[in-house]
Amino acid sequence: MTQAPARSALPPFSLTGWPTERLADPYPVYRRYREEAPVHRAAPAPGPPDAPATFYVLGHDEVAAVLSGTAYGRSARRAATATTRPPELVPEDRPTLRAMVQNWLVFLDPPRHTELRSVLNREFSPGVVTRLRGRIRTIAADLLADLGREARRDGSTDLVRAFAAPFPILVISELLGVPPEDWPWLRDQAVAVQQASSSRVGQCPAAHQIADRAARQLTDYFLDLAARRRAAPGPDLVSLLVSAQTRGAPLNDTETVATCVHLMTAGHETTTNTLAKAVLTLGARPAAWAALRERPLVPLPAVDELIRFDPPVQTVTRWAYQEATLGGLDVPRGSRLVAVLGAANRDPARFPEPDALLLDRRGRNLGFGLGIHYCLGANLARTEIEIGLGLLLSALDDLGGLRGPDGSGALTVTDVAYPDDLVFHGPSRLRLRLG
Repeated sequence: MTQAPARSALPPFSLTGWPTERLADPYPVYRRYREEAPVHRAAPAPGPPDAPATFYVLGHDEVAAVLSGTAYGRSARRAATATTRPPELVPEDRPTLRAMVQNWLVFLDPPRHTELRSVLNREFSPGVVTRLRGRIRTIAADLLADLGREARRDGSTDLVRAFAAPFPILVISELLGVPPEDWPWLRDQAVAVQQASSSRVGQCPAAHQIADRAARQLTDYFLDLAARRRAAPGPDLVSLLVSAQTRGAPLNDTETVATCVHLMTAGHETTTNTLAKAVLTLGARPAAWAALRERPLVPLPAVDELIRFDPPVQTVTRWAYQEATLGGLDVPRGSRLVAVLGAANRDPARFPEPDALLLDRRGRNLGFGLGIHYCLGANLARTEIEIGLGLLLSALDDLGGLRGPDGSGALTVTDVAYPDDLVFHGPSRLRLRLG
């Protein structure tokens, strides 16, 4: 057994109860806790006495160990012991949502994870994303043309509503082969499913009911789309997944539907958050903005640095499959470990000048995860930011550019709202005013 750490002068770390002004910039709080210890045990939560212990992991090396080590995994049920009761991802009375989420790749462990990941890596290949680049540019340009017209007509625009939110969902719909007339409806259903995420379900008593209803509609939709693609394949991902089934790949209809929905729900919100936060980050740093606006595309090192600096997903959860020692603390089997990616990506032991935005910084960060659950859509997300952010900066420059510290520029940020969520992290509203 390791020696118990000295009593902390800080209150127990938590991801809830943060003041509004700290939600947008959690990094000073992360720094204070990380400097004291890379791992913190949470205060016992009210509830059943057999609830598992929770540990918050803030140091880079410790987060990397949790994400890549075999001692930790995604299944609370597998981690459970005779004296701990694991929480359920989705209540049993929401069967469609429950079946869908249980088949999301991100919640599977080997060997099933290995089988499905192998199939999806073959079908969702870099070549698929490369062939989509022209459509990504067209989708972004069309949205930005509408944004420009709105801004000039009304004198203001909400960047999230007008561009950052619709852009990735339209790209994913294009990838899947969804007809354009269905795109708005699909985005609404994807947003509804996301309301059942662990960070949001407590904020809406009907969250699971809303998400389950959306899951039923999405299941019916993608089963129908898969049947149509069997009869008449197209140049899209649903056709590739259906074709993989006919070639004997270990992928059934339920898993195909779950994969499509997961790409929509996880893929659109992360890119939305990255785009909105990139504008705020660069708007506060005129030299960095100027360096990027001279290029038609945002260089990939700059894309990765923007994600390192302010990740769109701040935390991910794992479960201890065996007793372990992490950051000097004993972690019992069955414990819940919350890896704080935002804190790990600002760890000075891994990143020199961690609080500085260095657009030519090299080296992998943890914004897309690590290990077997490294983000399946990382290549698509990078491409969306590379193209979409480049066009967005150019469009905002055409409108006058964000107002800098010297008063230059004709666009002013007038309203930024962050939801109470330190998992999926980004503004829900980002209003810009002309003049």
